[in-house]
Amino acid sequence: MTATSRHTDRTAHRALRREVPSTAAVLADERDFTAMRRYRTFPFDDHDSYLRQMERLLRTLTAQGVLTTLSLFDPAAYETYCAELDLDPDRPESRTRYAAEAARTGATVTYEGEPLSSLLPLLVEEADRRAAWDHATALLARTGNCAECGTDLARAAFARATHAVQQLLASLGDGSHHLVCSIAADGPPLLAVLHATARDGAPPGLTETETLGFCTVLATGLALRAPGGIVARSTTAPTDRATTADGGRDTVRGWSLRDSWLRPLSTAEVFTAYCTDADTGEPVPPEHGVDYAPGLPLTPPPGTHDHH
Repeated sequence: MTATSRHTDRTAHRALRREVPSTAAVLADERDFTAMRRYRTFPFDDHDSYLRQMERLLRTLTAQGVLTTLSLFDPAAYETYCAELDLDPDRPESRTRYAAEAARTGATVTYEGEPLSSLLPLLVEEADRRAAWDHATALLARTGNCAECGTDLARAAFARATHAVQQLLASLGDGSHHLVCSIAADGPPLLAVLHATARDGAPPGLTETETLGFCTVLATGLALRAPGGIVARSTTAPTDRATTADGGRDTVRGWSLRDSWLRPLSTAEVFTAYCTDADTGEPVPPEHGVDYAPGLPLTPPPGTHDHH
């Protein structure tokens, strides 16, 4: 082989490498990292060092033009995966196979050269959203049809939830809105977050995946008549996400689920809900620059399946 042909092969190899995407699964927190240290072949003993080396590797791949998809490495799910496929969990190739599976079926983000410290919270948030959507979808699927009229209860609840979200956003009007829906269902509470920005009376800008997840969680609460509600925090200011220093104030409103619909909370109820620690029940000081207001009335859609 001549020097020219070897150079051509190396060039072709580098070009081909850029055509092949990569996947990586990261241990995002100290607890998951500690769980993996029980495997003899796991080569790391310090979480911070592990994250630094992972970021160095990701940056190297990005510099080479390689697209990398990042997912979360879940030690419990990894153990189950290995047991189901009869794999030895204490082998690097087993971890590699699981990382590829996690990227195929789980929550992912694309790495574009940013620090892991800023990317991991987004990945964890996406994983939480995906888990809530999966749980809510499973619960909705069990509702079946109405014994009296045969209506598909899941479909009816989703249509009702979509109508509620559209009406709620229209009522909130212009501004940047951060909505949180919480439903007390079987297992851990279902949580979904929705961000919307509307200007000059135009329809709000929404993310499709966020909207789908939010409506699905709300639909689950409506279908099961489960306790829950929505809290909306709105910023109306000259610039997005403005603080009081920029001349803007945040307004918090709330609604509770009652009789398969969203009922507005009073100002006192909103204040109590927002200024109470969810874990301890202890009061939390109100935030500076935040106004607490009653929820806005929302009208149920006509002809929906709420008469039984």
